[in-house]
Amino acid sequence: MSISPKSQYSLCFALSLLGIFNSLIFSEGTTLELIHRDSPLSPVYDPSLTHAERLRNALHHSLDRVNSFKHANPTKSSLKTNGGIYFMKYSIGTPPFEVVGIADTGSDLIWTQCRPCIRCYKQNPPIFDPSKSKSYHTLPCNSSFCSSRYVESPRCSRGTCQYFYDYFDNSHTAGNLATETITIGNENPVTSSKTVFGCAHDSAGTFPSIGSGIIGLGRGKLSLLSQLGIRKLSYCLTPSLRNTSKIVLGEDAVVSGAKVVRIPLATNSFEYRITLETLSVGEKRIEFEKQEDVMEGNMAVDSGTTFTFLPTALYNGLVSALDKTIRYPRVVDPHGVFKHCYEIGEPEKAIFPIITAHFKGGDVKLKPINTFFWVNDHVVCLSMLPSEVGFFGNIAQLNFWVGYDLEASTVSFKPADCTL
Repeated sequence: MSISPKSQYSLCFALSLLGIFNSLIFSEGTTLELIHRDSPLSPVYDPSLTHAERLRNALHHSLDRVNSFKHANPTKSSLKTNGGIYFMKYSIGTPPFEVVGIADTGSDLIWTQCRPCIRCYKQNPPIFDPSKSKSYHTLPCNSSFCSSRYVESPRCSRGTCQYFYDYFDNSHTAGNLATETITIGNENPVTSSKTVFGCAHDSAGTFPSIGSGIIGLGRGKLSLLSQLGIRKLSYCLTPSLRNTSKIVLGEDAVVSGAKVVRIPLATNSFEYRITLETLSVGEKRIEFEKQEDVMEGNMAVDSGTTFTFLPTALYNGLVSALDKTIRYPRVVDPHGVFKHCYEIGEPEKAIFPIITAHFKGGDVKLKPINTFFWVNDHVVCLSMLPSEVGFFGNIAQLNFWVGYDLEASTVSFKPADCTL
């Protein structure tokens, strides 16, 4: 199958998406717009960044994300602040106060910076002042939510439950665990009272100044989805900077149709993890080195990670099979990001094989747009990297409807043109 550098979002790709949620009706579902972080439409767009700098930033974000899961332990959170997924506007308090947070499918806790700030990172939007809200209430230490089952490292101070998250890049957030009224959407807004969240009085590190915290969209009890009773989520990521991507929350988020591949979520994890059994290039299957390496939930589906990360032995088998199929000469990535690249003399005539991911429950055929990335007009690289931890990144998810059904415990993939 052919793929040209001009048709494949020639300079930028899904590093991180900026979503402004304008109108939500969760009982039926609604479609929302997502704006690519590196799109000129994005409020965090930086025109001074070069293509190479964007690539390196994407690599650093992805590696941070992967390393956080690789080295997870009880004193370090697996959430990565720079692995942002979407920015989301919502309102908190009574009267409503607008805040902007990073929406993250890899975490559960909702938190925002609050006054008074003992130590706060620089935040461009105004900071929430709970003393001015009629609906703000701190949680007591004997609350059922003040437990390590729900929030990492809960603490107690003067009868108030406190949380503390320490991230792998030495960022941190700490504050009171509390309840508040959260409102999402301007037209037909959805309001949830007594929503548990973290009111941060001490946050520092690499958090972006446009945001005021994190909005957890994971599978746990403290996530926004769980607290609002939302059981279905889907999105369609476009490869084009000229088009916005789409996300759907609620019952209308079900991904259906003849070409849907429905994969069961791992039962041993609260993350969105599925089981990769093998890969194939055309008819050539690349097996895991050992059958015991095919562990349940060995691949996290993560829209906040750019690249796809494979176990090293599987990655080596994949590139070996590609070299036998692709006849273009191997070259080094001029930006030093990717490990396996080819030089193409006539990009408009370039042809690449289909790589199929064989998951437990079904096969997902990945087109070249999902597996190769043009770093310049004549060099294309495999957008997959070796790692100890498996991640199915957002390049692999381009032009698919990806649906999460928490009731059925499945992730669905349906080929689509996400520019429409």
